[in-house]
Amino acid sequence: MNFSIKKERLMQSVNECLRAVATKTPQAILTTIKLEVSLQGLKCTGSDSDISIESFIPIEEAGDEVIEVFNAGSICLNARLFAEIIRKLPTDTVELNVKGNFQTVIKSGKSEFKINGLDADEYPKLPTIDHEPYALQAKILKEMIKQTGYAVSSAETRPILTGINWKVENNMLICAATDSHRLSKKTIPFESSEEINIIIPGKSLDELSKLANDDEELVEISFTPSQILFKMKNILLYSRLLEGNYPDINRLIPTEEKTVMKINTKDFLRAVDRASILAKDDKSHTVKIVSNDGLIEISSKTSEVGNLLEEVQASELSGEEITISFNARYMIEALRTIESENVVINFTGIMRPFVLTGENDASMIQLILPVRTV
Repeated sequence: MNFSIKKERLMQSVNECLRAVATKTPQAILTTIKLEVSLQGLKCTGSDSDISIESFIPIEEAGDEVIEVFNAGSICLNARLFAEIIRKLPTDTVELNVKGNFQTVIKSGKSEFKINGLDADEYPKLPTIDHEPYALQAKILKEMIKQTGYAVSSAETRPILTGINWKVENNMLICAATDSHRLSKKTIPFESSEEINIIIPGKSLDELSKLANDDEELVEISFTPSQILFKMKNILLYSRLLEGNYPDINRLIPTEEKTVMKINTKDFLRAVDRASILAKDDKSHTVKIVSNDGLIEISSKTSEVGNLLEEVQASELSGEEITISFNARYMIEALRTIESENVVINFTGIMRPFVLTGENDASMIQLILPVRTV
């Protein structure tokens, strides 16, 4: 294998693949990036067996030659070492030449590295997914991940909760995540002739969000019972799917309310954020709110530091007066996903879950469990 390539374009592709490369693994091959060059271009692949990312660089882009191929071939190189070398090379062009025993020569200007590679035939084969693809705009996909991904569990004790449930009912895609203390549900139109009920690891969707563009470019989505593929312009992201049954989230969402509060989203977010300063020393990050005659009192205290009391005017407040405590971080993360000017909060009791929605926006529901205080 022998080719030259523009350094900046190679670095971009390597960085994309690095997101999937394993950091700790007994399999040395999974610490590498696989490079495959042909007359069509260069394909870079990184994988940790759960997520695989393939980034393709064509020979020409926008009429400019990016790669000059002297001999086609493939090699696996230590991903982080290779990335560091490319990043620090002195000129805008890089030449790679694979010799015998997989020794790879990397030249740029007067700089020349010789590093040992591994046989590309030893690299794990990517799954074959023949399913007819669906398509979503990249910006819609990213928004959906942002509005649900924050509620994914980080605890491996319940692996199913480390994923986001995608379920299609009546041509609507319902995306839901919960860590058992909070829940986020987003619904968008999605035409499908088949039943879909899959669980995608939150980590995989987080990486997808970083790779996808903030525009109307379409992302193609295909899947099998165990794998899902997201196809973008020059990037493929493969992910395993989680096995098991996701909790019935509809059973968790209250259908009645005793107190309804409508309040400016940004004002409430800033007030809770200020209260969280003193709540950081509390394991539950506890902040309390009290409704009283149209005003919302927000307070937090720690015995060693001090306390805060702030009032925020609700634009609407109906039903019973409420005193309730909650985890400030959970509230802040939920409020940050709401794009409506006002947030509507429905309370069903001091120790019952409460629900947040954007005003006139039924597509998203956030649910938070209160914190028990003495």
